[in-house]
Amino acid sequence: MTRPGINETHDPMRTSWIESANGHRDFPIQNLPFGMFSPGTNEPRIGVAIGDMILDLGAVAAVDAKGMNAIASLEPADRVSLRRHISTLLSDPTHRPAVAQHLHRAEETTLHLPFVVGDYTDFYAGIHHARNVGALFRPDQPLMPNYKHVPIGYHGRASSIRPSGVPVVRPHGQSKGLDADGPIFGPSRRLDYELELGIWIGKGNPQGAPIPIAEAADHIAGFCLLNDWSARDFQAWEYQPLGPFLAKSFHSTVSPWVITPEALAPFRLAQPPRPEGDPVPLAYLLDADDQRDGAYAIKLKVALQTAMMKAAGHAPQIVGRSAAHHLYWTISQLIAHHSSNGCNLRAGDLLGTGTISGPGRDHCGSLLEATLGGSTPLFLPTGETRTFLEDGDMVVLSATAQADGCVPIGFGPCRAEIRPAS
Repeated sequence: MTRPGINETHDPMRTSWIESANGHRDFPIQNLPFGMFSPGTNEPRIGVAIGDMILDLGAVAAVDAKGMNAIASLEPADRVSLRRHISTLLSDPTHRPAVAQHLHRAEETTLHLPFVVGDYTDFYAGIHHARNVGALFRPDQPLMPNYKHVPIGYHGRASSIRPSGVPVVRPHGQSKGLDADGPIFGPSRRLDYELELGIWIGKGNPQGAPIPIAEAADHIAGFCLLNDWSARDFQAWEYQPLGPFLAKSFHSTVSPWVITPEALAPFRLAQPPRPEGDPVPLAYLLDADDQRDGAYAIKLKVALQTAMMKAAGHAPQIVGRSAAHHLYWTISQLIAHHSSNGCNLRAGDLLGTGTISGPGRDHCGSLLEATLGGSTPLFLPTGETRTFLEDGDMVVLSATAQADGCVPIGFGPCRAEIRPAS
């Protein structure tokens, strides 16, 4: 496996001649994420986020400007070379006259999904979330017997993935109250968010040829934020015996910028050791290098703004904080397991980690956990309470990679507002 290394592009002293990049909360020159954007009414093109601007990559580098798959499929060494080239263009002021004309103000552009998503798989790798949810339904056995042996996942719906900013229409579906004689059909009354990381697959694997865990990191094109909206009332009624279906297939929101493994190289961590007594992963899921630096120092937040809060000038209130190191399985373990039966992953496929919660009620990545299944509401600055989402609510996910001696980098916006059922 070729692990992205730390080089001059990560230098905390490196600055850009684009002033807004210096000290930018998400997109300093140490980040340089890729995405698809439209300047004005033009066709979508590959861009690089830098401060409050977007660089038209096709105008300054030899890439196919109309699609991200070619970049996703690059070998890590080639992505490193491209990153170095972009970093030089945006840090060395001698390039300003030639490059400045290819910059666009981000606020004047439209952001799109970075890939045409062929397949989407959502895992269940956040152990605190799994334990919290399990305790609501199985207090004596919150985790199922297989949880610590195998990365649990299900195949989601790729067609309904949307970029940040696209509103979520409250879905219709079947639900059944505990004491009801039968189900009813109507708008969800227990709509929820899920705080997740998304993993974009780069180069794929031939069908029938599993990806060894020691090579899994080479198949990562980048990362994003993912909100896998969930209708908990539908989910409780439909999930047995085959798992989520209409409760999650109506909409999933991703942040539109692809944060590359190269950008995250300084933020790699050792995977936290498993508690004493937990099983050792099977050999196909165990790699010493992956255990040494297969986790990431990424802090996560979820915030909520109601329509009343917005009208009163209140910013979104943070209702949950977590961190990527709370994942029980590494990203490489998820990829290795996904392909272990010969399943072929393809460039542009999206994997979700599952909801990432931490220990304690303030560290929940979903309302289902934070409100103990809707029994204990959250209190907001306007005096409102929430057990689940209401129409007009805006949910905002954010993430920042931080480490001592490094310039922190962010993931950009991942937000959506709840609209009434149609």
